[in-house]
Amino acid sequence: MGLEWKNLWIIIITLNINLMEINKLVDLNVFRTAPQLSKSQIKKLLEELEANIFNSDWITIGIMAPCDTKAIEALKSITAKYSSIKFANLGSLQAEGSVFLKGNQKTSNVFIRSENGLGEGILLTCQHNDESNKSSTFGPLPLDFFS
Repeated sequence: MGLEWKNLWIIIITLNINLMEINKLVDLNVFRTAPQLSKSQIKKLLEELEANIFNSDWITIGIMAPCDTKAIEALKSITAKYSSIKFANLGSLQAEGSVFLKGNQKTSNVFIRSENGLGEGILLTCQHNDESNKSSTFGPLPLDFFS
């Protein structure tokens, strides 16, 4: 009986997450893994995200992915979309299994490490030189969000 209730609970949680309206970036805060988004949701979220990106001094990017190549592809999709965002040494990045990649636009540094138990998606933090402006983290966004 206990296992049946647990399975029912998992189904209910999954249905609630899938039925949840995602209209603003803040709606993503409840997710551990990026949800699937429609084209209209991506368009709406991208407009909000770009307003934040363009009002920040620099960004940091965290990418949770099932492998290093998917993480690097996601990072490259961001740099292809925004010419002002560049990172160094992408060719030397390598890690086994599930990974977390972190890129800092201000320093151009990128690091990658193997890490199990993560969700999947892109976390983007808008940073400010003036420390009185709080940084804001958005996501998780799907790995193909910027493609």
